[in-house]
Parts: sequence; C-alpha cells; structure tokens
Amino acid sequence: MGLSTQKTQKGTAPARKRRHTRVRKKVVGTAVRPRLVVTRSTRHVFVQVIDDAAGHTLASASTMEADLRASGDDKSAKAKAVGVLVGERAKAAGVEAVVFDRGGNRYAGRVAAIADGAREAGLSL
Repeated sequence: MGLSTQKTQKGTAPARKRRHTRVRKKVVGTAVRPRLVVTRSTRHVFVQVIDDAAGHTLASASTMEADLRASGDDKSAKAKAVGVLVGERAKAAGVEAVVFDRGGNRYAGRVAAIADGAREAGLSL
C-alpha cells in the first residue's frame, strides 16, 4: 500500500489542463510557423495565431464578433466560419503555415471545424 504525496485533481477541467500542458511541451510557434491556438467555451470559440518566440498575437478571431454573433448558425458552422476568418487574417499578416494547438480539447466537432475552415482559407496546418 504505497502512499502518494502528490495530490491529483479529478474532473474534466483539470484533465483538459493536463492534456494541454502535455501538448504544449511539443507544440511551439515560431516566426516562420506560428501556433494556431483554439480556446473553447460552452458557447463560443476563440482562435489566435501566436508567435511564441516574440510573444505576439499575429491574428485572431472569435464567435464574439458582431457578424458571427448575429448569424443563426449552429456552433460548428460558426466555428468553421471563425477558422476561415482567422485563416484570411493570418494570410494578410504574411503567415502561410501554422502549428495547430487544440488546447487539450479533442480533435472533433468545433475544434476540427476550425481546422477545416483555416485549411479552406489557405493555411497549411
């Protein structure tokens, strides 16, 4: 019966945070290939293109923007529109390829829709 001194947290939020930390050990954005970060809440998605070397956000988009907020689409359709929007903004900022950081979320549903939209806009993931 081994006693552990490390306290582990249970639940979905701490598990997502552990997954995100594990992913971030390998996924690093550079000036040539920045990181496309997906942050997902229950209602909205937020996407940023970040150069980790300089610590700057090059482009961003979210479902909080007025035109996407007014649309009556479902959450996955809005997520795809956000992917297209951030892809266009990244291309305008001179970014051709990105590293995809899913933020500890499963690559399904809205997260996958964002990636598909960014690919449609011409970004290489």
